[in-house]
Amino acid sequence: MMDLSHLALPAASFAVRVTPGARRAGVDLVEGVIRISVGAPPEDGRATEAARDALAEALGVAKTRLVLVRGTKSRDKLFRLDDQPGALSRR
Repeated sequence: MMDLSHLALPAASFAVRVTPGARRAGVDLVEGVIRISVGAPPEDGRATEAARDALAEALGVAKTRLVLVRGTKSRDKLFRLDDQPGALSRR
């Protein structure tokens, strides 16, 4: 799994290309594009959830911090990294 933790900045957006039903799962950075291969089929959002899990692992963040902005039924997706939970309530 590729380490993308240097990209994990609050409110950062990640455009990704998902390949569902892949034989080998993984995350790659190819010419500035994040490509995620998942074994899950593109049914009932399973491939999207698997891609979210893989991206979260590569970024080193909790999967609950990644919000799907666009691309529910598309191979091209846009995720946004939310701020840490509770970060705004501390003063």
